[in-house]
Amino acid sequence: MSIEQRKIKVWDFPTRLFHWAMVSLLGGLWWTADIGEMQWHQVLAYVLMTLIAFRLVWGFVGSDTAKFSHFFVSPKKVIQYATSQPKPSTIGHNPLGGYMVFALLGLLALQLTTGLFATDDIFTEGPLIHLVSSDTASWLTWLHKTNFNIILALAAIHVLAVIIHVVKGDNILKAMFSGYKQVEEHTAKPVLRSPWLALVIVAVIFGFIWWLLLEPVVSFL
Repeated sequence: MSIEQRKIKVWDFPTRLFHWAMVSLLGGLWWTADIGEMQWHQVLAYVLMTLIAFRLVWGFVGSDTAKFSHFFVSPKKVIQYATSQPKPSTIGHNPLGGYMVFALLGLLALQLTTGLFATDDIFTEGPLIHLVSSDTASWLTWLHKTNFNIILALAAIHVLAVIIHVVKGDNILKAMFSGYKQVEEHTAKPVLRSPWLALVIVAVIFGFIWWLLLEPVVSFL
């Protein structure tokens, strides 16, 4: 017996834009660090800082599927989901995906924080490096580089998980582009917040980061 399905919007535009902008910025940060363009590396880092700060705020005031409360569950429920067959359907992040979101946001926050104290020992230093000793700065620089490799590893796991979902018929990649997903007929639509609210939040955060960190770097380019 077939289950009636319908298409509903599950991902708002701000969440989708954040996702793909973050992917692009991580690629740009990797490339600028690799070729030694450290000033552009800082610019991209501060833009990413704006996005991460926005996502943290959006996790509390945003759309249902973007809220942390929507996909934060106990470890017991994560284990139950991981061992269940077949997997129960979800309209947003499943329990495993939710934990991946928290892991990536935490690692990115750590990456951005350590970058404020990092140095390449040649031309570029983080804006807060004067607050720590040279030994501490060296250790934070090492952590900054090592943590990025961990981020890449988690990103690879995330991509693999997406591929597995797509192969099994759950095209979550398409949903993250369009915002729409096929769900069972009885599934309630999530409440999606206005993109204008997201724009105001981003503008306030960006203005603060521009004044505090970004403007001096841009003026030096």
